[in-house]
Amino acid sequence: MRDIARQLNIEAATLYNYVNSKQEILDGVLFEIANKFLDGINHIEQSSYKPLEKIKALVALNVRLTSENPHKIGLLVGDWKHLKEPRLTEFLKNRQTYEAKFRAIVREGIESGEMRVMDEEVATYAILSSIRWLFSWYTPEKAGINPVELEKQLIDFILKGIQNPI
Repeated sequence: MRDIARQLNIEAATLYNYVNSKQEILDGVLFEIANKFLDGINHIEQSSYKPLEKIKALVALNVRLTSENPHKIGLLVGDWKHLKEPRLTEFLKNRQTYEAKFRAIVREGIESGEMRVMDEEVATYAILSSIRWLFSWYTPEKAGINPVELEKQLIDFILKGIQNPI
């Protein structure tokens, strides 16, 4: 809190006039960025895109949110564990919802023949793992990396592994 107050050029005690606790700040930041992921997947899921296009859009969403919010994403990676109940349960439920929607898109891709036949859970978590490393790797120091190029490289890498080679 002292560091935040110093950045704002106010006393730490004054900061508590605006926020009740460190927990409130953590809660606000984590749910703000988590809701952007949920909103994004909801829009993608409801789109008329075919499954592979939806997966491309999800990779793009992850790259965009990470490149635009590296500090918030940094908190999202490990600090969610410090949420207090009932917000911790809500956060975990939201993450499970995101993963279930992602898995449904993968299932749709396998069933439509756009993706090769494979275990949908393995495919889902392989794709998510291919994206999640980005959260801890992308730092403000790496902000000079072109997110469009990064997105293209990730999409190419992921899709060559799951696409049906027809």
